[in-house]
Amino acid sequence: MEKIKQRLEFIYGSEKAGEIFTKLTELMKKYKTNKIINSKNEKYGGKVELSEKDSIVITYGDSVLKEGKNPLASLHEFLVKNVGNSVGGVHILPFFPYSSDDGFSVIDYKKVNPSLGDWEDVRRIGKDYRLMADLVINHMSQKSDWFQGFLKGDEKYKDYFVSFNKEVDVSSVFRPRMNPLLTKFETSWGDRYVWTTFSEDQIDLNFANPDLFLEMIDILLFYLSNSIEMIRLDAIGFLWKELGTNCFHLDKTHEIVKLFRDIFEEVAPYAVIITETNVPYKDNVSYFGDNDEAYMVYQFSYPPLVLDAFLRGDSRYLQKLFKRLKDLKKENLFFNFLASHDGVGVLAARDFLSDEEFENMLEAVKGHQGHVSYKPSPNGEVPYEMNINYFDAINDPNLDVSSEVEVKKFLASQALIVFSKGVPGIYIHSLFGSRNDEKGVEMAMGERGGGNMNNIYRRINRERLDFERVGVELDSGRRKLVLDGFKKMLKVRSENSDFGPYISEEVIDSDKRLLVFKKETGLVVIINVSSEEVELSEFKGRNDLLGGEVFGGKVGGYGVKVLK
Repeated sequence: MEKIKQRLEFIYGSEKAGEIFTKLTELMKKYKTNKIINSKNEKYGGKVELSEKDSIVITYGDSVLKEGKNPLASLHEFLVKNVGNSVGGVHILPFFPYSSDDGFSVIDYKKVNPSLGDWEDVRRIGKDYRLMADLVINHMSQKSDWFQGFLKGDEKYKDYFVSFNKEVDVSSVFRPRMNPLLTKFETSWGDRYVWTTFSEDQIDLNFANPDLFLEMIDILLFYLSNSIEMIRLDAIGFLWKELGTNCFHLDKTHEIVKLFRDIFEEVAPYAVIITETNVPYKDNVSYFGDNDEAYMVYQFSYPPLVLDAFLRGDSRYLQKLFKRLKDLKKENLFFNFLASHDGVGVLAARDFLSDEEFENMLEAVKGHQGHVSYKPSPNGEVPYEMNINYFDAINDPNLDVSSEVEVKKFLASQALIVFSKGVPGIYIHSLFGSRNDEKGVEMAMGERGGGNMNNIYRRINRERLDFERVGVELDSGRRKLVLDGFKKMLKVRSENSDFGPYISEEVIDSDKRLLVFKKETGLVVIINVSSEEVELSEFKGRNDLLGGEVFGGKVGGYGVKVLK
């Protein structure tokens, strides 16, 4: 508890820290007696417990719809029926009442959106899978009771949000969107210019207010009391605001994440904090702290670098990344993903790709019927993310290629997140072989009425699946091939302790068409990022766990070998 006191003093000053600590201690005591938290502490032995069996499906609460059932119940049935224990966990993207941004403009943090189900539905999923959920920590909806109280002059909420009585200079602030940073609102206490990083409907919270901080701790622990074991801190890098700085990755932001971890270690030491920061490598890994901050960090370098490797048939930048990862501590875990509800972030790629290679990747995505979103910078608009379904990013949908070839190439790209150090996060549309949802983009464009194009373009990978129709499609064809391929890889992973999330690995210099890495246990993974057969005699004679045969020294186009 001494660490908690010290962090509170750093954030809020010694005068306020004592009172905040007293209130925080009472809050923690309240949740220490919770039955669900206590049962999970007993289950996991009072510590974070992750193994090779842990892999996470990323999904919206209404990604699967079945007539006569609420979406959360439909999702649960769909996963149990079609995925079973091939994965260990489910990340349900924000399932709370919201007003925009597909759930990321939360109206009430403690309620389940009634159009999806209720907390009992969430807890039922938690009985079959480890649950991961978002704390949309930077902002909430202008339609929330909190912000409506702010507008009415309620003293409780006056300092829950960052606002000014006049426009101020925010030119130094890092911007992820094109919309103005400050939005003018009429309130009962005069016009206020309110901080809105992402949109005028998403009002930034003021963590300089201790009452707001305590409110969010209560919400965090409330989530744990409802069977959630992993918390994704959405857009965490923007949390703390100080005029005159870039308001991005500030020291107090890092200190608050460390404080969250300290609180979890006191109340629910099995719980995992995961930070989501779509930024270059150095800033991203800073959230590990000194093994005292995030337990896991999103691996934002993988999505663009894997795509680049398969577009050019050249793995050298992935090899370079692996060599950089070697400098991290063994305890530092990445949440390894390639696709998500958002686009493919490109900021991490700028550390590796030349300007020409970077532009070629953007043009390839556009040619594959995708889109590119931009953000402001001192030099004008710059690319921020590529909006495309990952299957169609890897495979050109304009080409007449057989499903078998497309699926083989796609699964080869996915092998990296399944077999590399860390925990794999597999987006539901990748798991079930979906493609670009252009109709979704067109519908969102028609509903737009203003809005920002970034959120419109993201609809390309947010299709809602019909339970019965997809069930039929899983009998044959692309969806079946993709799901069967994932299950095969996940089975190899879950049955071999070589793939424990903490098992270190090192890249082996090889032909640029291959990515070869060796686990500290001796197991070797080979991924061919090209369509050409490549000879690699070094590991000839080893057993291929994925192919069920002895490795003959050649890796076919888009082949994957797991050699014991």
